[in-house]
Amino acid sequence: MTESVTTTCGYCGVGCRLEAHRREDDGIASISPALDGPANLGHTCLKGRFAHRFARHRERLTTPLIRDERGGPARAASWEEAIERIAAELGRVRAAHGPDAIAGLASSRATNEDCYAMARMMRAAIGTNNIDNCSRVCHSPTSFALRKALGLSGATGSFSDFDHTGATLLIGANPTEGHPVVGARIKQATLRGMRLVTIDPRRIELADYGVLHLAPRAGTNAAVVLGIAHVLARDGFVDHAFVAARTDGWAAFAELLPAYAPAAVEAISGVPAADLERAAHVYGEASEACIAWGLGVTEHKHGSEVVQLICDVALMTGKIGRPGSALLPLRGQNNVQGSSDMGALPDTYTAYRSVADEAVASSFEDAWGVPLSRTKGYTIPQMFDAAVAGELKAMYVFGEDVAQTDPNTAHVVHALESLDFLVCQDIFETETTKYADVILPASSFLEKSGTFTNAERRVQLVAPAIDPPGEARTDFEIIKAVSRALGHELPWATPADAMDEIAALTPDWAGISHARLGRRGLQWPVAPDGSDAPILYERAFAREGGRAHFAALPYKAPGDAADDEFPLILVTGRRLQHYNAGTMTRRTGNVELVDADVLEIHPDDAARLWISDGDRISVRSRVGRIELPAQVTDRIEPGHVFTTFHFPETRTNLLVGASADVNTSCPEYKVVAVDVRPIGEQPARVPALA
Repeated sequence: MTESVTTTCGYCGVGCRLEAHRREDDGIASISPALDGPANLGHTCLKGRFAHRFARHRERLTTPLIRDERGGPARAASWEEAIERIAAELGRVRAAHGPDAIAGLASSRATNEDCYAMARMMRAAIGTNNIDNCSRVCHSPTSFALRKALGLSGATGSFSDFDHTGATLLIGANPTEGHPVVGARIKQATLRGMRLVTIDPRRIELADYGVLHLAPRAGTNAAVVLGIAHVLARDGFVDHAFVAARTDGWAAFAELLPAYAPAAVEAISGVPAADLERAAHVYGEASEACIAWGLGVTEHKHGSEVVQLICDVALMTGKIGRPGSALLPLRGQNNVQGSSDMGALPDTYTAYRSVADEAVASSFEDAWGVPLSRTKGYTIPQMFDAAVAGELKAMYVFGEDVAQTDPNTAHVVHALESLDFLVCQDIFETETTKYADVILPASSFLEKSGTFTNAERRVQLVAPAIDPPGEARTDFEIIKAVSRALGHELPWATPADAMDEIAALTPDWAGISHARLGRRGLQWPVAPDGSDAPILYERAFAREGGRAHFAALPYKAPGDAADDEFPLILVTGRRLQHYNAGTMTRRTGNVELVDADVLEIHPDDAARLWISDGDRISVRSRVGRIELPAQVTDRIEPGHVFTTFHFPETRTNLLVGASADVNTSCPEYKVVAVDVRPIGEQPARVPALA
């Protein structure tokens, strides 16, 4: 006997609607896709459907843990003792050093309401804007660029645009592994005739479904996009009427393009000039065309500039603001869009309104009944730098394993060790909780209510199928209790009440309520009458004056480059079977499918380095070294290697240095110069039979 609850998946940013079937013993019997899910249309991937056993894994945190001294053993504690300790220590730090000596990280795995509560607690209970979330290290360049070019920080359309478009440029994304349901939707579209161009240093699966694959050198995306724009302008694909009526800055951008003729771009990127011209024509000749991108665009020193150039390509051709012509960033975590929408950022309140905007700040002061800072807080990298410098004394890390996922791992660990006090709120002990003074047992997406916002700006309901195990509590309840202990009452009985406050204070969310979301959700902005916006910018852009802005940005070299000492370039990414740091998927049957990170290396490079498939190898960068098995494959381009960061024992991010996006501090995970070589003596190799 089972009962079913409809909820939203807690893995990637697709936002699949699921039916969770509960057993009588308070476990999940199975999960199936909801047939009416607007993003997944009755489909789901192997993570969403099968990777749910983590919820009752024996390693789940079920009681608060406290360390009586830094670095000592953790012991079980009551909720009362844990919260009293947090309030006392944060109060001590605030009294001695001021509120800006404390910082918090919200969770992009948690609900909108959880993240809003965390942001309000940091700002109102502690008094600082030192609040950030993991979008900093993934899609903050997308948010920056979309706001600068078009006005709003979200996709301009929906996944359904893939069903209505004639062509798609897919840049720096691998949807069949990172966003599998969208990847399948793109496959289906190609089978119906959509012309797909894939652009990536790896030959991803979707390249087999496309009409063309471009494999640029890592870090040269800007040159490739500028080369496409050059051909579009040269060959008559500019929509001059649209450009004149609805944009500014075209002349400066047009002046930039002659320098990016296909031959010049080939010299920079390695992409053959003829292929570049063909890619531009695939996009330009389609009456409707989309551009989709992922972390292979954003996680670069100039990632935010490349996203602005992508916007330029859509604007110059007028392919925006109508069905089948959309800009679609493929967001990583399930609520990485929403955690930022909710103002869990150091410089903005909800809907990306500046903390320095007097009218906005005053509206939150009036609602919350406390004075609020107008000073921008620390970003995540700045938090770690400040901790090492002795200026940041305490952190509250909610649902993020920064010691595994963030770059320059040695620096992150040094920062955590430098703090006077660290709180971690999570569902498992992680690499980060090793340094925590208090660890709070939290809830998974299967155990909470609220909303997630997917990569197409769709706000959807989350419903609990089971209860948190043991003494674990929902994140919403935990944050309310901590804020109360700090002296600021969060006045909501339920997450629905918190959403009502969000709607009241956020014009773009004015028409959103739990009651109104129903089974299909709503895509912000949502008017007070509940009308939502599947397509943005049909008539005007959201910038001042209603006009979009062209960015005249030349190609600039990446932050790292191969040389004699480090002759290969490492690119990182994800596998279909696992998700992010693997905190959940490694505790399910998925670990039997993939049980370790491996390093992909091209056969030519492997032969030159005397590396065979399966050999254990050393990978060394300018800042760190790791060991892992080799996988020889021609999916990766010569001169490049590829690995993931799903397994903490690999410590992949020890290799990633401090290079980061120039506008947002998003780390440059995708261009890391490395030296690769075999470790010691390898097993004897038996020649294959003729």
